[in-house]
Amino acid sequence: MNKKVSTILLASFLLLSACSSKAPDTTGTGTGSPTATDKGAAKEITVWAWDKNFNIAAMKLAQEAYAKDHPDVKINIIEYAQDDIIQKLNTGLNSGTTTGLPNVVLIEDYRAQSFLKTYPDSFQDLSASIKASDFAEYKIGPTSLNGKQYGVPFDSGVTGMYVRSDYLQQAGYKLDDMKDLNWQQLIEIGKAVKAKTGKDLLTQDPNDLGLIRMMIQSAGAWYLKSDGSTPDLKDNAALKDAFATYKELMSANIVKITSDWNSFLAGFNSGSVASVPTGNWITPSIKSQADQSGKWAVIPFPKLKNTASSVHASNLGGSSWYVLNNPGKEAATDFLAKTLGSDVNLYQKLLTDVGVIGTYKPAAQGEAYSKADDFFGGQKVISDFATWTNQIPKVNYGMHTYAVEDILKVEMQNYLKGTDINKVLSDAQSQAESQIK
Repeated sequence: MNKKVSTILLASFLLLSACSSKAPDTTGTGTGSPTATDKGAAKEITVWAWDKNFNIAAMKLAQEAYAKDHPDVKINIIEYAQDDIIQKLNTGLNSGTTTGLPNVVLIEDYRAQSFLKTYPDSFQDLSASIKASDFAEYKIGPTSLNGKQYGVPFDSGVTGMYVRSDYLQQAGYKLDDMKDLNWQQLIEIGKAVKAKTGKDLLTQDPNDLGLIRMMIQSAGAWYLKSDGSTPDLKDNAALKDAFATYKELMSANIVKITSDWNSFLAGFNSGSVASVPTGNWITPSIKSQADQSGKWAVIPFPKLKNTASSVHASNLGGSSWYVLNNPGKEAATDFLAKTLGSDVNLYQKLLTDVGVIGTYKPAAQGEAYSKADDFFGGQKVISDFATWTNQIPKVNYGMHTYAVEDILKVEMQNYLKGTDINKVLSDAQSQAESQIK
């Protein structure tokens, strides 16, 4: 599943976010249907999400589960591209009317704070409807604001290091050698693998800083300070460590350069690289090559060597569900609370049927989470991912993840060409302070 972040509508998103927010006009209807009311007389809920094979498929399972005890409720699930949802939400919420907007919407975690802070009266407080402590702690940061829980945390973007165990064996390494690695140790292993097999360690797209994002969150750091709005680049020790590590990787001649999603997939599907450090959502793509069954394993995400707070767990991607503060909000809240907010059995089905690793902690004790996977040599990879999910450091993604990354992409290239790291991060700080308001 392609969860690589899109920045196509970033400029319009930031422009709209800068506009003054207005309280929603609750005289309209959230679904455009005159029968939707706060009192729940109209049992009709409209949901917006993207990705028919993942998020839409998951919502359909929630719809089926809810229908067993609520046959009178009609749930309309509408698929839009993520960029279209962002644009439609910003346009509608900025206008102050809820007409034409959904009751339930999926929002990427990296973008959630932008919506919650820009439109503070437009989302329903779910604090009394779900038990936030039942979800992975790192998901509470982006889905809450000022002590109130607004989102139902959904899928985990928990990361792992997918490795070709056969390539490692050819280079003289066992999986047990890979359990407690920092990035420098992994680079040395990558050199040995390249010498023995001719395979690069991993792929990298110069226009995608997902690896940097994973590295710094493993240390509980982000591009912004804990307030979610103040740039934190110049004196960010974890970011400096991540930049230096990235340069070491690139300088070691063990990285296969890619330029888009398809070439990223081709890198490991073709057997050209020995590892894939990314979110667990890549598993279906890894397993798409049946002839590679038994040749893969998943090890803990490497730590940053020089940052004491770094752990073997991080995140890349992930989204959560929100109820808009419009007519029909009560029915929508009940629907989410009784399905994705609490249904352990539903989460088992989400995993087996769709491949969703949820962040609802009670579900991790279910049978689906403990199964061994023959493709990964009998490893209980889902159980491992569930364990690592609960170890992911909590950070505040804030409002400007992609705006900051646009700056850092350029500065990373300057760094790789020889500019001093301190100047690179100082220049990035200055740009961020002038561009982010």
